Amino acid sequence: MDQGGSESRREERVTINKEFESYDAFLAEYVTNISRTGAFVRAKTPLPIGTKVNLRFTVIMDDIETIEGVGEVVRVHDDPPGMGVVFTELSSYSKGLIDKLLTLTPKKSG
Repeated sequence: MDQGGSESRREERVTINKEFESYDAFLAEYVTNISRTGAFVRAKTPLPIGTKVNLRFTVIMDDIETIEGVGEVVRVHDDPPGMGVVFTELSSYSKGLIDKLLTLTPKKSG
């Protein structure tokens, strides 16, 4: 059962880390899409809504870059299993990386 809703999503998001789908059996969690305000984290065991999480994940741009911050779980999904996380704290550097990523990555349709 999905908890929370997508109605509050206003920011454009892009798909990232698509290549990790074939590693689902080996990875506990990874970010699959991102926007300026949050991300969807694929997770075998999603955390409850309201849980504060420390985020640290890498993205491949010109170089491998690390985005770090703090977020809060606002949605939980069963299929695909995971959770929507809204960013509550991001450094200026991480915000800049996300802006660049959103500019460079083709947008998800639909």
